[in-house]
Amino acid sequence: MADVDRKVVFDYLFLMLVSKIEIPEAKLFRRGKVRDVFDLGENLLLVSTDRLSAFDYVLPSLIPCKGTVLNSLALFWFNRFSREFPNHVVTGDVDLYPAPFRDHKDLLRGRSVLVRKLKPLPFEIIVRGYISGSGWNSYRENGTISGISVPPGMTESEAFPQPLFTPTTKADEGHDEPTTYEALVEAIGAKRASRIRETALELYRQARVYAEGKGIILADTKFEMAFDGDEPILVDEIFTPDSSRFWKRDGYKAGRGQESLDKQYVRNYLLSSSWDRKSPPPPLPDSVVKETSRIYQSIFQTLTGSDPGC
Repeated sequence: MADVDRKVVFDYLFLMLVSKIEIPEAKLFRRGKVRDVFDLGENLLLVSTDRLSAFDYVLPSLIPCKGTVLNSLALFWFNRFSREFPNHVVTGDVDLYPAPFRDHKDLLRGRSVLVRKLKPLPFEIIVRGYISGSGWNSYRENGTISGISVPPGMTESEAFPQPLFTPTTKADEGHDEPTTYEALVEAIGAKRASRIRETALELYRQARVYAEGKGIILADTKFEMAFDGDEPILVDEIFTPDSSRFWKRDGYKAGRGQESLDKQYVRNYLLSSSWDRKSPPPPLPDSVVKETSRIYQSIFQTLTGSDPGC
């Protein structure tokens, strides 16, 4: 595509940015950092906006196509693993939504999903296949990650001998805090904690194999889960560039940071800026907005083999 064509496409995407969803006839359940959620009684409607959060702040800049990528990529993964790993999805087809949402098809198409109303566990379930990010920082400080002893002498971005299960608390506001498997057992019981760990590790393993076949390293990821009886149910999103760390297999080398195909690109920019991370963040430069949008669309295309359609 010629550069002038790319500019026309990107300018068009800017006109379609969605900062929040307003449907007067519907009951807003909550407005999260990225998603607006509507209450339909037994179900919820999750709508992914183009908002972006980092370091516990919602940034003032919107990212073209981001909401569509998050929603569509999560649906891709949910569908791929649905037989073995149950999830909360009812449908992502706007034509099957109840009133009044069918009257807002153009706004909701591609960026929304109807799901079962379940109560998520107050934990985020993180699986780490490679040592990076906060795990790398913790390891350098005390040789452990979430209370797990890690082999000495590891270097940044190196693969663990076996993936680590490292849950965190889930904060409605502020920062999630690392916790331990033992704390998870104490909170939800040994049987449920074991099911959560087994599910998360196996799901990560299967997605990692799939991604490697596409030339992508799935370095780490996080899940949210609920229970239906004693069965763990995947909720929210899985394996998106907001919730996962993706690297290119070509060019990967342990001992340094990697080129990020996910939200880490924005984190790296913010870390290099003069922002103090204690006050509201400034808008992102247009160049960072454009590159973030390109990265999100690119990882979608690489993993799914299709265009996000935005």
